[in-house]
Amino acid sequence: MTLAAGPLDQGEPMRASLSACPACVAAPSAERLAQMAQPTSARLMLSVPLAHCALCISTLEQAMSAVPGVTSARLNLTLKRISVEAEPSVTADTLIAAAASAGYEAHELDPGLLSSTETDRQGRDLLMRLGVAFFSMMNIMLLSVAVWSGAEDATRDMFHWISAAIALPTVVFSGQPFFKSAWRSLRAGRLGMDVPISLALILASSISLFETWMSGHHAYFDAAVMLTFFLLLGRYLDHRTRAVARSAAEELAALEVPRAAVLRDGVETVVSITEVAVGDLVRVRPGGRMPVDGVVTDGTSELDRSLLTGESLPAYAGVGSVVSAGEVNLTGPLTLRVTAAGKDSSLHRMADLVAVAESARTKYTSLAERASALYSPLVHILSFAAFGFWMWKTGGDLRYAVNISAAVLIITCPCALGLAVPAVVTSASGRLFRKGLLIKQGTALERLAEVDTVVFDKTGTLTMGAPELTNMDTHPRSAQEVAYALAGASSHPLAMALADAARRAGLRPERVEDIREVPGYGVEGVWKGTRVRLGRAGWCGGEGLDVTATYLCTGTGTPRAFTFADRLRPGAETAIAALKAQGMDIKLISGDVAGAVRELADRLGITDWTAGALPAEKAQAVASLTAQGRRVLMVGDGLNDTAALASAHVSISPASALDAARVASDIVLLGQDMSPIADAVRIAGQSTRRIRENFGISALYNVVAVPLALVGLATPLAAALAMSLSSITVSLNALRLK
Repeated sequence: MTLAAGPLDQGEPMRASLSACPACVAAPSAERLAQMAQPTSARLMLSVPLAHCALCISTLEQAMSAVPGVTSARLNLTLKRISVEAEPSVTADTLIAAAASAGYEAHELDPGLLSSTETDRQGRDLLMRLGVAFFSMMNIMLLSVAVWSGAEDATRDMFHWISAAIALPTVVFSGQPFFKSAWRSLRAGRLGMDVPISLALILASSISLFETWMSGHHAYFDAAVMLTFFLLLGRYLDHRTRAVARSAAEELAALEVPRAAVLRDGVETVVSITEVAVGDLVRVRPGGRMPVDGVVTDGTSELDRSLLTGESLPAYAGVGSVVSAGEVNLTGPLTLRVTAAGKDSSLHRMADLVAVAESARTKYTSLAERASALYSPLVHILSFAAFGFWMWKTGGDLRYAVNISAAVLIITCPCALGLAVPAVVTSASGRLFRKGLLIKQGTALERLAEVDTVVFDKTGTLTMGAPELTNMDTHPRSAQEVAYALAGASSHPLAMALADAARRAGLRPERVEDIREVPGYGVEGVWKGTRVRLGRAGWCGGEGLDVTATYLCTGTGTPRAFTFADRLRPGAETAIAALKAQGMDIKLISGDVAGAVRELADRLGITDWTAGALPAEKAQAVASLTAQGRRVLMVGDGLNDTAALASAHVSISPASALDAARVASDIVLLGQDMSPIADAVRIAGQSTRRIRENFGISALYNVVAVPLALVGLATPLAAALAMSLSSITVSLNALRLK
């Protein structure tokens, strides 16, 4: 195994002058126009998956700002993206190197594909309307107290008109989310939950206005605004639980390298990826990501394929090797002949897989949606039946019949039903957040409660994705120190792990001279007049083992193997044991080599495991389980897991995962400890029970309250108060989760 890893490649003021030609004075020179046409700055955007705190913000922004040519750098901690304004000469590779020197992994994103996803307009809009409704409700309540205290005639009418002046604009403005949704439902020929909500708001406001115009004793503006407030509260809570800011497919597309260095007539030219054609020659330097699919025509190196395939061992690449977009070049420069670029690349095909899987998962309907499909028609039938009955009973008293019909519509308004799910999900989300889990999707807990099979990825999920030396003490001290000297000259993951282990053991590197890297093979030097090598088994004159290892040859005897194991993520054994105790079927599907997967499976007691799985094969495995009637929880972290995460019934990703994997998942594991995953499954079951209890409370409330409204014993105001009481009861039941 090669350990070599090369380093990362990294105007005057205008003066007025006299001229014989007025046009020359008025128009800038051609040279000046050319200067003006040149871009003075460029915007680059990087994904920084490991950024997590305020210190990360200052560290990364300072590291970026220290790069010559950078004018500003701003890190969005929520999206884990840093936006950099810089001169056109500053490249993404330079910024990635600066981030690496600060201790952060970074990947270039295409800002054009993400510009529409950086703001949460809908959430801010709902919050603004909720604030307006609350302010109006409090003021109208104060005016209503005066009326209830015995205000009569002109005084009562004045308070009613002031209430109308506050309430009507509030209902029109704050109720727009419901009115627009109801109109879309009616145009589509169906009765959604927002249709009875909109009718209740319109009727309560209209009756109140009519009563005020006729100098009536009762107006229900406070009921209309109170109804608006509670309904908006439920809608905002629901929105907060659906905090997915962007599509995983868009995030994957943005990860594609937007530019490539194309060789044309022997000259290297950086062009947009859209200008790269099949057959072009593309140069990729060490540390760079492959912008296209292709075949190596020149150079030797090693590739990091962990983000795409999950394979922890770097793969050799030489002339004739096939490479894919998204892989990272670790060592020497490579020249590729393009076989696919842009929309035809393997990375873009993976984005298509994710988009298909996401659209399939959105067909899942929540308990609230299923309940509202039955509830909405029933509400209208009861209201219209009450109107017809009282019109007949009173001999055509329209005013009385409309009041009772409105009271029925308000008292059956699905406010408690609308709060039943968001209140529970918000309460459960807070409890899980304290355990280190962030719920991103509103229906995630309902789906998690239905899970019977858990599929784990290996590298970066059950393990830390960081190699750890396992047999240092089995080698003579001199061999350890020679290996230390050679490993210290490389930035290869295995070399860094070996050097770190030697450093912690208190070793001193031997004096090795003339150290040089051989791309694709390893590191060599001269020790005591003898050439020594650290790298691939074949290059060192030996046979490779079926484990992760690098080999040292000192000129005598057989090469010595330094073996490595991937460090287990904290809590992995606890999580597996707890999930098994809950009756879950555990599977391990990895793109890593069979030896490494077998070793980890044996260590965790997992009997069903698969090695060497490609991204499409992972997604197909999840789809196959789903076709068998299984409800799958997928836990993964890499690009190779993204399609499987999106197609699973519910999915979890660690916070250290790549942005695309986190976006495709429903739940994010904030810390390194995996034990909260089993807690999440247990709490999801409790949450579903609370949701069903809330539906029961809502149904019981309607059984008691609706008959009172039907027989005329509840005014619209009393109906609004009863509806508010049911909403508060539902919220208190949800708080039992805490």
